[in-house]
Amino acid sequence: MSLNCFAMGVALLTLGLFASTSASAAENPSPAAATNSPTVSVTPRYRVAVCDWMILKRQKPGAFPLAKELGAEGVEVDMGSLGQRETFENQLTNAAACQAFRERARENGLEIPSLAMSGFYGQSFAERPTVPRMIQDCVETMQRLNVKIAFLPLGVSCDLTKKPELRPAVIERLKTVGKVAEKAGVIIGMETSLPAAEEVKLLDEVGSPAIKIYFNFANAVKNGRDIPTELRTLARERLCQIHATNEDGVWLQNDPKLDLPKIKRTLDELGWSGWLVIERSRDAKDPRNVKKNFSANVAHLKAVFQGN
Repeated sequence: MSLNCFAMGVALLTLGLFASTSASAAENPSPAAATNSPTVSVTPRYRVAVCDWMILKRQKPGAFPLAKELGAEGVEVDMGSLGQRETFENQLTNAAACQAFRERARENGLEIPSLAMSGFYGQSFAERPTVPRMIQDCVETMQRLNVKIAFLPLGVSCDLTKKPELRPAVIERLKTVGKVAEKAGVIIGMETSLPAAEEVKLLDEVGSPAIKIYFNFANAVKNGRDIPTELRTLARERLCQIHATNEDGVWLQNDPKLDLPKIKRTLDELGWSGWLVIERSRDAKDPRNVKKNFSANVAHLKAVFQGN
């Protein structure tokens, strides 16, 4: 055998051994290689939360294990009842209480996407003399909990559709609230009965980047408005969060008034992402069955918006 032929044979043998070893390594990676492979966690574009007061756990740590059982990814925590008090009946008034609350959320793999001032559903934001204190209490609680969004409903006592005379007072108070929120680096999301075009005008008059719209499907349905059209009018930059349910009656999956796939396509087109919070859409025949109602609605929202 010539020297050239011998050298060629050795080269081919070496290449064959290398290829065999490489294939074996690819099929059977070493434990070290497998361990060192990075794990990528992708946050869903849309996440689903429940309201603590609607699952009958207002400001109770037990809201978190229950929400986890329901399949939710977060809990919107209420500031507490209001009535005729000077401010909310808030239990989260110090750092230790808030830290314990956050720990309970973390233990259950959940987040607190927002605080809610649900007391304003029945009380007047425009007329209550202690509103500045209420807002300050809420913002301070947001800071202790590291929460960036608060829900402010302009409810029955401050309905700008039925009581347009309150508009100047609402605007002045929102301007003040906006300054407080801007300084704290948080967002106050208001819910109104107005059509989206009027909400845009209201926001323009307030003129604060810290005041946005917390959209509620139920308001649009109740007033015969097309939800995708309303969302397009508001646009991504004015929309901070969504209560993604209708009034009580039937579950989301059985509600002919809500075209959730169409709503999702609209939000996709707008480039919006954020929390969809379940407030109602309970079965009217069994409205207090928390596990049955909320687990069904959580599952359906996740199926539509996350593709689960």
